[in-house]
This record gives sequence, structure tokens and C-alpha cells, in this order.
Amino acid sequence: MEHELLKIKNDASSLIIAAEDEQELNQIKLDFLGKSGKLTQLVKEIKNVPEERRPEIGRLANEILASVEDLVETKLNELRGRKRAAVKKQILDITLPGKKPQAGHLHLITQAIEEISEIFEHIGFTRVRYPEVEWDWYAFGSLNFSENHPARDDWETFFIDAEPDPRMGPMILTPHTSSGQVREMERRKPPIKMLNIAKCYRRQSDISHTQMFHQFEGMAIGDGVSIADLKGTFDFFVHSYFGKNRKSRLRPFHFQFTEPSVEIDVSCGVCNGRGCRLCKGGWLELGGGGMIHPEVLRNGGVDPKKYSGFAFGWGVERVLMMKEGLELDDLRILYSNRLDFLEQF
Repeated sequence: MEHELLKIKNDASSLIIAAEDEQELNQIKLDFLGKSGKLTQLVKEIKNVPEERRPEIGRLANEILASVEDLVETKLNELRGRKRAAVKKQILDITLPGKKPQAGHLHLITQAIEEISEIFEHIGFTRVRYPEVEWDWYAFGSLNFSENHPARDDWETFFIDAEPDPRMGPMILTPHTSSGQVREMERRKPPIKMLNIAKCYRRQSDISHTQMFHQFEGMAIGDGVSIADLKGTFDFFVHSYFGKNRKSRLRPFHFQFTEPSVEIDVSCGVCNGRGCRLCKGGWLELGGGGMIHPEVLRNGGVDPKKYSGFAFGWGVERVLMMKEGLELDDLRILYSNRLDFLEQF
């Protein structure tokens, strides 16, 4: 009995492997596994095997049945795969245009950074970039921030768990691009016209703030630089970036590192100055600026009796939200990874 089972298994396997189509394979399956099939009939004869060998022969018969059934299924999948490939090959029209892969594009913020950089290049500003992990001295101390200033609080600034430097103080994530002002003065002497664009970090999150954001810092130092130059730079950027229909205004303000200091507002592009959830009064703060404080110039190694300069710092996301024709009422959507939003740009 054992010899006969193995012989039928080998015969069936050879025929199954050599089958050319499904019809032939189905006939082979019927010949061996059908009700009157060779293997089926032989299994019925196990009852005539001596009782002490029946368990052993029964296990062998079950293994052979399972093996033949698996081989039939494998061969069937192979034949069907060939058939599908043949059909696909027949309908292939090589004259049809190919399918182009989906192309991505620069993120909206990256586009804004490139546009801002190009605008300031037209009036002689050189693009620079300074560290995102910064020393307290460059971010605060050199810019006239007092030791107990709120900006130095744990709830405002991200502090790095590192040993403070005896001269530079603790290490932080830079809270503003103004930290590049003194670094730029140390790097080269006047005349200076720099544009520093970088990521900044603060502990704030709402519809107009995110904990990581981008700023661009402008600074110009030279002989006879005045606040009129600052106003002209403001006007050039507002008209170049937002369009001639957008209005701007200057307000007196106070910053530690500029004197006199101003804030510049731009009419809201979402509500056109009527007042909305974003602006609450028709105006949006674009950023701050002013004439560089003499002490800051000294900290950078520049003689304030010989040179003067102005500086300003604005948020890239903020100016993007105010851009004409772009109605964003929540800054956080820029970092949401929502394709339905990002694909619009």
C-alpha cells in the first residue's frame, strides 16, 4: 500500500507540473482526486491494511492528498498569472503617452522665503544665516536684555540642558533672528546690509503663533544711516510683497536693542481692514524695527560715534498670512501636512 501511494503521488505531480492550461489541470485533478480518482480509490483500501499499520498508512495518505491538492492550487495560480500577463501584453499600446510621476513642489513657507530673499537682494541685502542653537549672550545679553527680562523666562524660551559658558551664559534655542546682529558685526565691518532668515523657537501656540517658526532679520549699518532709510526699506518691502493696494503704518514702540523703536502694521488681507478673527481690528502687526542701540553697536565692535544703523525682525509665516489673495485665518495649518491645503500652492 505504501509503495502504491507514493507511485500515485509521483505520477500526479509529474502530470500537474506539465499541465499547459486550466482545462488540462482540472482533468488531472479529477483523475486523481475525484470520487473515482486513483488516489481516492486507493485511500478507500486502507481498511484492508493490517490493523497495526493502518495509522501509519493513514497519515501517509493524508500527507499525499494535501501535497497533491497544494500542487494543483499552485499550478492553477501560475496558469492564471500567465493568462493575465498575456492579456495585458495584448492590450499594450506603445503609442500611448507615458504616465508622468506625480511631481511635488516647494512648501509654501519655502516659497515665501525665496520671494522675500529676492526682494531684499534688489536693494543690496546679502543673505546670511546663524545658529539655531545659540548662546544667551548673542540672543539676549548683547542686545541689552536685562537679567530678569521676561523673555529669559523658562515659559518663553527653550533652554538646552548643557553646561553654561562662563562668558556666553546658558545655551538656548534661538528665540529670534536678532541673535545674528552682533554675530554679523563681529564677522565683518561696516558698511553692512544683511538679511538673516532662520528658524526660531518660543513657547507659544495659537492661531497666530507656533512653537517653531521662521523669521527674517534685516540690518543695515553705515555712515549716516537714518530712520528715513528704515522707512524706505519698509515701504519697498510692503509694496513689493503685498501689493500697492495694501496699507501700512508705523507705531512708536520700545525694544531693548533699538532706539528709537517702531512697530509696523499692515492692513489685514483676510478682511481688508474691516476686522476679523485673525486681526481683531483691521490691522496685523508685521514686525518690529528701529535704529540700532549704541550699546548693541559697541557689543558688536562698531563705533556708534562713527556709524549708525537700523534693524528689523519679522515672521515669515506672519507676512505670508497677510499676503494679498492668501486667506489664512490660522497659522498652524502651514504645518498640518494636509495635502488638500498644500496642493493648492
